[in-house]
Amino acid sequence: MKNILIIGCGLIGSSILRAARARKVSNNIYIYEKSKKNILIIKKLKIGCKVINKLKNISINFDLVIFCTPMSQYSNFISKINKFITNKTIITDVGSTKELSSKKVKQQLKKNITWIPSHPIAGSEVSGAEYGDKNLFKNKWCVLIKEKNINKTHLSRLRLFWKKLGSKVITMNSKQHDIIFSITSHLPHLIAYNLVKTATDFEKGKKYNLIKFSAGGLRDFSRIAASNEVMWRDVFFSNQKNIISAINLFIKNLKAFKRDISVKNSNEIIKKLIDTKKVRKKIISLKQDINKPDFGR
Repeated sequence: MKNILIIGCGLIGSSILRAARARKVSNNIYIYEKSKKNILIIKKLKIGCKVINKLKNISINFDLVIFCTPMSQYSNFISKINKFITNKTIITDVGSTKELSSKKVKQQLKKNITWIPSHPIAGSEVSGAEYGDKNLFKNKWCVLIKEKNINKTHLSRLRLFWKKLGSKVITMNSKQHDIIFSITSHLPHLIAYNLVKTATDFEKGKKYNLIKFSAGGLRDFSRIAASNEVMWRDVFFSNQKNIISAINLFIKNLKAFKRDISVKNSNEIIKKLIDTKKVRKKIISLKQDINKPDFGR
């Protein structure tokens, strides 16, 4: 791809920039970023990109435009890019939910523009351009949303783009995507936020120095709970129905654990614990385990 525009250059956007330059995906990468701090960080990298200060009066023919901002900000940019994108431009994103966000984007984009959502399953509990990593997407899944009447040529080009960044690419529809990730990503993050809140509430009530003695479990959950709050608010709201269903199932299982513990049902507790160990073994066998948590979204 000759010309690429990255809108938003925090953790994910700057990682795409770093990876694309390191792997020589394009010589002409442009970024639009409102944060002066992030712009200074990107400029200090000296990796060869061009900063666009305003999304107007642009005469560049972009092959690819990537939204790397919180999903609630997409609509702010669509009216601006509509003025210079063409039917040869692929528009994509890196958001963690797809069905509702895609519906809104397609309603706002001008006609005959290709919108193919992306979801790289990679990330970190930290945010900001300084944490970008050229290897962030290496051997990680990237989901492309394939809907009816998709432009197959553009889909192939976008698939190749993510592969060049190091990703393993798979396609699915937006409904399937949001159901799957409500369980594998969104619910775990919600649990992490709630567990840390429970710990702090407990600490206040009992006046124990609880956090000081955080064991591995609470410590690792706290990493997830340190993720970007605006991004995760948008995720929870945009996948509301599926997340509520996941929460209800979690509460049902939690109540079953509570019941078994209260009556000391040893056989049932042991069975539950053994069954969950099987899932862990499956994750390892599928090579989804990693040395360092990256909290892929």
